Amino acid sequence: MSAQPTPSAQGHTDAPRITSPRDLAKLAVGALGVVYGDIGTSPLYAIRECFNPTYGIPPTVSNTLGVLSLVFWSLTLVVVVKYLTFVMRADNRGDGGILALLALVLPKGNAQAQRRKLGLILLGLVGAALLWADGMITPAITVLGAIEGLEVATPVFQPFVVPIALTILVALFVLQKRGTGRIGAMFGPVMMVWFVSIAVLGTSWILREPRVLQAVNPTWALRFMTQHHWRGFLILGAVVLCITGAEALYADMGHFGRTPIRVAWYVVVFPALLLNYFGQGALLIARGEAAAENPFYLLAPPHVVYPLVVLATAAAIIASQALISGAFSLGQQAVQLGYSPRLTIVHTSDKARGQVYVPEINAALMVACCGLVLAFQKSTNLAAAYGIAVVGTMATTSLLLYSVARERWKWAVLTAFLLTGFFLAVDLSFLVANLTKIKHGAWFPLVVGGLIFTLMTTWKRGRTELAAKLRADSLPIEFFLADLPTHMPLRVPGTAVFMTSDVGAAPVVLLHHYTHNKVLHERVLLLSVRTEGVPLVPQSEKVEVHDLGSGFFQVIGHYGFMQTPNVSEILNLASVQGLKVTTRECSFYLGRETLLTTGPSKMWRWRKALFAFLSRNAQSATAFFSIPPNRVLELGTQIEL
Repeated sequence: MSAQPTPSAQGHTDAPRITSPRDLAKLAVGALGVVYGDIGTSPLYAIRECFNPTYGIPPTVSNTLGVLSLVFWSLTLVVVVKYLTFVMRADNRGDGGILALLALVLPKGNAQAQRRKLGLILLGLVGAALLWADGMITPAITVLGAIEGLEVATPVFQPFVVPIALTILVALFVLQKRGTGRIGAMFGPVMMVWFVSIAVLGTSWILREPRVLQAVNPTWALRFMTQHHWRGFLILGAVVLCITGAEALYADMGHFGRTPIRVAWYVVVFPALLLNYFGQGALLIARGEAAAENPFYLLAPPHVVYPLVVLATAAAIIASQALISGAFSLGQQAVQLGYSPRLTIVHTSDKARGQVYVPEINAALMVACCGLVLAFQKSTNLAAAYGIAVVGTMATTSLLLYSVARERWKWAVLTAFLLTGFFLAVDLSFLVANLTKIKHGAWFPLVVGGLIFTLMTTWKRGRTELAAKLRADSLPIEFFLADLPTHMPLRVPGTAVFMTSDVGAAPVVLLHHYTHNKVLHERVLLLSVRTEGVPLVPQSEKVEVHDLGSGFFQVIGHYGFMQTPNVSEILNLASVQGLKVTTRECSFYLGRETLLTTGPSKMWRWRKALFAFLSRNAQSATAFFSIPPNRVLELGTQIEL
């Protein structure tokens, strides 16, 4: 597979078109439900964790203003300056996200150029692995944080919090196979109600303690850090919870476009978050430590707590849905870019792009989320595990942004270094503060991220070694065709399709078929599928057809990393170009390799064994490429790696 964009596609963008203010408003409301669910539910636990007794910092007036100042400037510097102003400029034909950014900076050229950028590739994979870890923690902590409001209403509900959370999570994952299309239209309006509600709750307390607005002044943050020294620095590990979900602004850019995401932030999300955070600060100033246990729910009058729990639970489900859908999209991209075995990709909507369901990822997330709820029991215990995955992804984004600034935007070295260095300094401050929480739960995303990173790199390395082995055993197609007149093989009616990843070579399956059966079909198609370094490839650019002579044709399908290849579609598009063929008249010859770990490859034996295991359990090529099973013939071979 190739990861280089087609030349004609460079200037194309796949972002939604906005032709009227109504279009903009509709997309902005939609962004509230998909993009801002995670960061929008952070008030449930962020301020509470900042005054967790483990930090030993009481909610005095000075401390409260200092923490609020840190929250305000974290949101401003990370979300407003970093993501909305700069990172979202680094779009890959309108799309964003860590793997889209990775595809954007992957070099074109020879193998030596690829090796020089190995560090960038590894960074992108680290960020992707941590995002999956984030996707496991987010549903657990948001749903738990919402249901814990019942404890504020009455202690009677305390034994039921975990069972209720588990029930909601299981139901959420079971319903994933239906897709988000049916309920997606509800997400935006529900989140609009959520943001308005938390803004109103916060405003009522700000009016009682207006001095809380002093926290906008950064001197309060500086005074707090200098006064508390190391303990003040460690609180950054809790402050980071207010920016969890910032990566979603970039990852979901292709679904809504830059402008609607920015409008939703500045008009609704940012004001609502600030009003609620400052309202919680005002509550702490008024009531002190009595309010520190759960300041979010204590903002509300007693008779409003139950409706607020229902609304918070709905918002938590929406936030979880956004992360789950993001994990599915990330899985699809990883498969297409060659960092994951083939997975079952189910498109749940024929109208909305990017809506996919991946059963394997869904099952893994459900088990992980339920396990986290059972193991940690409370959202405050999960908070220690949460921040490090988010900040790790943000740091990798900052590092990759430097390459984009230099190579795509043509910035001077000093300019790119100063900007990304500033972002990285902020990210690393949060990261170091979170590293101190490893023994309290932060080990989980690091372990999960490490395992996923190992799987992705092992698969990529194994596929590279396997491709090299197959290439060594294959024959240039021109040599094969030149030799045909000498042997004059029997040509039988029909069309044979041989799938190959090596354009220009006679596939090993073709050579085995010809050697053993001594016949060839009248028409032979050598079909290759390439994944380009862009999210989507237009229909007009998806297929190339080359007549090689002697009844042989090279057919190359081009797909973006957010698209799933389909052989029937490729053949239909080939027919438009004059190669009249349908899947009903074709015989598809596929290879089934049995991998042995006793070969000369330099891969470690355990990685060979892992690659062989992943290969055996990958989705079949027949299902992944949507080939009619009754038209497939498989030829097995043993290959030593």
